[in-house]
Amino acid sequence: MNTHQTLDVTIANRVATVTLNRPDVRNAFNETTITELALAFDELGRRDDVRAIVLAANGVAFCAGADLNWMKKMAAYSDAENLDDATRLADMLRTIYLCPKPVVAKVQGDCYAGGMGLVAACDIVVAVEEANFCLSEVKLGLIPATISPYVIKAMGENAARRYFLTAERFSAKEAQRIGFAHEVVAADKLDEQVAAIVKSLVTNSPNAVAEAKVLVRDIAGKDVTDALLLDTAERIAKIRSSLEGREGVASFLEKRKPSWLN
Repeated sequence: MNTHQTLDVTIANRVATVTLNRPDVRNAFNETTITELALAFDELGRRDDVRAIVLAANGVAFCAGADLNWMKKMAAYSDAENLDDATRLADMLRTIYLCPKPVVAKVQGDCYAGGMGLVAACDIVVAVEEANFCLSEVKLGLIPATISPYVIKAMGENAARRYFLTAERFSAKEAQRIGFAHEVVAADKLDEQVAAIVKSLVTNSPNAVAEAKVLVRDIAGKDVTDALLLDTAERIAKIRSSLEGREGVASFLEKRKPSWLN
């Protein structure tokens, strides 16, 4: 799958790795990166031989946000062109967020601005202790609008009020404290930690993992109403009678591996 200009995409042992590959510009993204990420995640999400995806990066930084040359071009865009450009970015982030396969962000270095949107659209975030994070848009007279649905979900409204407004740089430990990062590890433990999480993902029922991902999106923040209770009851009833649901229970009772591990 390595036909990309700005990415490196590999598949091995049911795990796809999508690597940002513009280390010379700290993996800042441009229109090509946006298009390639959207296409890669769309395709990987539909592949039966992929059960988990790792979003990684080459070089010292994970992602510095938008490429400066791309931003210079945008400065000359008309309102309609700017809207079209922003919509493509929004569509790419949504493609990652809605990908039916679980996505793990492997953050090996600094993550700024739009890069934080990429990470927030993932399901699980593992970062090295040395990584710094920053929502720097207001320093440039901009706002983190397109990435905001995912970043606010990830860090919460209270933290967003601070970091959207101050553009302060904050540490990986702070990212973990506010809920943006799930795990923070030493650099020499990053591969090991990501591999452990991915192992859990690929050994679980593929259908159940996909449905659990949808469940979180659909239920988070909802009031506990009769309609919600009925919805959740219908979901568990449906998955109990599914092929993998029946196979999972049967394999547990029979003390054997489920068929999806074969």
